[in-house]
Amino acid sequence: MTDAPMNSNGQDRGKRTLLAARRVRELIVSGALTPGQRISERLMSEQLEGISRTPLREAFKILEAEGLVTIEPNRGAVVTALSVTDVAASIEVLIGLETMAAEPACEFITDAEVAEVEKLHKDMVQAHHDGELMTYFVLNQAIHQRVVDAARNPVLSRIYAAECARIRRYRYAGNRKNERWQEAVREHEHILDALRKRAGPMLREILRQHHRSGWAVSRKVLEQELGAVGGDTAGEAKRPRRARSASPA
Repeated sequence: MTDAPMNSNGQDRGKRTLLAARRVRELIVSGALTPGQRISERLMSEQLEGISRTPLREAFKILEAEGLVTIEPNRGAVVTALSVTDVAASIEVLIGLETMAAEPACEFITDAEVAEVEKLHKDMVQAHHDGELMTYFVLNQAIHQRVVDAARNPVLSRIYAAECARIRRYRYAGNRKNERWQEAVREHEHILDALRKRAGPMLREILRQHHRSGWAVSRKVLEQELGAVGGDTAGEAKRPRRARSASPA
C-alpha cells in the first residue's frame, strides 16, 4: 500500500501563505506599516507579486496569533497598536524569563549548541557591518531564543517566543539608533563569552542589563514616534513605505 500523493496546490498555497506572513511581518517590524494602520489587501497583493488574497488572509491569521495584527469586523487586518506602558510590561516579563533561563542554560547547553550560537553571532556581526538592520535583528532574536531553549524548559521557551513576537516591532525601533546598535553588538560578545564559560550568574546579569539598556533607547524612540504620529495611525492604510534594510540613523 502506497502513501497518497501530496496535494501540490495545497503545498504551493501554504508556501505562499508563509511567504506573505514573512513579508508583512517585516513591514510591521521595520515600521513601514504603522500601529493602528489598516492593511489593505489590494495594496498588499500588488506589492507581494504572485500572492493572491486567499493566502494573504491566511497570513493575517498567523500574524494575529503572533499579536502583530488584529482582525476587526468591517476593517480587516489592522496593525496592533500597543502603548509604551504595554511594551514596558512585556519587557519586564521577558527580562524575568530570560534571566530565569540563564543558569540552567549554562548547565545544560551542549558544545554543539554553543557552536550554533557562535555561528549566529558571527552572521549577526556581519549583518551589522553590512548595515543590514533587519537581518541583524532576526539573528539577534534567534540568539536570545537559543539561550532560553538551552534551559530545557519547553513552557518557558513557548511563552518567551510568543511574547517576543508580540512586541517585535517595538524592540526593533531601538536598533535604528546607530549608537545603540553598536553597543548591543558589544553586549552580545559578553553574552557569548558567558555561555562559553558556562557562567550562569554572570550570564543572568549580563542579560538583565542588556535588555534594560536596549529598552531605555527603544522607549525614547517610541515616545517620540507616538508624539509625532498623534491620532493618525488608526486611519485607512496608505501604500506601505518600502522597508529600509540599510544602516540606521
